[in-house]
Amino acid sequence: MPARSPVPPIDGDNRDNDPYLVIAADSHAGLPTAQYRQYLETRFHPAFDEFLAERAAVLEAVTKLGVRDSTFAQQWFDEHDEELAGGWDAIRRDQTLDADGVAAEVVYPDADAVESRTCVPFGAGLGLSGDLDPELGLAGAKAHNRWLAELCSTSPERRCGVALVPITGALEDVLAEIDWAKDHGLGAVMIPARWCNQTPYHDVRYDAVWARCEEYAMPVVTHSGSAPRDEYGDNLGIYVTEVTWWPARPMWFLLWSGVFERFPGLRFCTTEGGCWWLPQLLWSWDRLWLGQKGAEKLGKLAFKGKVEMLPSEYVDRNCFTGLANVKRRELGMRYEIGIDNMLWGTDFPHPEGTWPATLAALKATFFDIPVHETRRMLGLSAAEAFGFDLDKLRPIAQKIGPTPSDLGQLSETQTEEELVARWAPVKAVGRHWLTGHDFPLYPM
Repeated sequence: MPARSPVPPIDGDNRDNDPYLVIAADSHAGLPTAQYRQYLETRFHPAFDEFLAERAAVLEAVTKLGVRDSTFAQQWFDEHDEELAGGWDAIRRDQTLDADGVAAEVVYPDADAVESRTCVPFGAGLGLSGDLDPELGLAGAKAHNRWLAELCSTSPERRCGVALVPITGALEDVLAEIDWAKDHGLGAVMIPARWCNQTPYHDVRYDAVWARCEEYAMPVVTHSGSAPRDEYGDNLGIYVTEVTWWPARPMWFLLWSGVFERFPGLRFCTTEGGCWWLPQLLWSWDRLWLGQKGAEKLGKLAFKGKVEMLPSEYVDRNCFTGLANVKRRELGMRYEIGIDNMLWGTDFPHPEGTWPATLAALKATFFDIPVHETRRMLGLSAAEAFGFDLDKLRPIAQKIGPTPSDLGQLSETQTEEELVARWAPVKAVGRHWLTGHDFPLYPM
């Protein structure tokens, strides 16, 4: 795997007001649930009827418990009914992307995050986990993948479809589905964020999966959503606290077990879990590897053959975070996280994302971030990670992309040089545990 392109130097291309090439590294698509029937093998139709009935019962139950806000749901669908059809209609989807200034997208399942009206059969969408019935889980995943390949065949240059692959199942079936996804134009492989009662991801049984994804240059991704909800009851604060932790957990299983050492070209992305947690982990991991007090008794032999570089170096080479509605605090930590590790996303068409007010959201968060760094986070890094063809996307971006002045970055009174100078002290500190500088104060 070639080294990532460095952040480009400040030159005319970065000082000008050309539109941004925006790639949403997190968006969602899915059929209205009942319509997945045509993509399922007929032998699964009776089980699918039971699944549909169970979904209806669950929606009714959570409404009675007060977990679902029926007033919000009704208003959401009333106000956005036409655009929400872009969750499964490719033409409407392109129109919505254009209006939002987004040139391309990485497409995850489950378009509806309000009432789960576009739920992948048998819970194999964002709830994909190792405790699903292996036969039904694979059947549901295959149904979504086959529909998604059709969706992505419209404007294929604008989409990287994420194939659902329950890798905790039979290895032969798993590899066959990855092969199918590659052959039919899908560009990434989503694995269960939680293996539950199956073999954890540090086990070498998964090496064939990592090797196949490395060979095909298909990033392995996780996404927030799966969590042990039966443990939480109606205490949603517990759920929202933990749901971002589960998709990140595979990262350290892969890193510390030597997967990234054995498969240096493998790319891993954890999505819609933020990246505010990553600086603390990098700080802790690097110091552990370097032999900090308290870890020195482990010795370097504990990592030899598995982790030969600083953990932060593996993260920089192999890992990314897909960010839905990135926060100012996270942008303030970007020199610790790594600018190229932060892939921005809209989360379309989920209400917690930036759509349909993406321009306002970008302006509120990126208004003083240097333009050359913004270009990386808003699109260029995602293009490299997920294999988008920039030559095909640039004409689209020229027509619909927001400009630096649209985001309030460049004006008669504010230049790129001034933006760079504003953040220079923070950049100089960078990963302070490695640079030896004092912990920075972000100019928030």
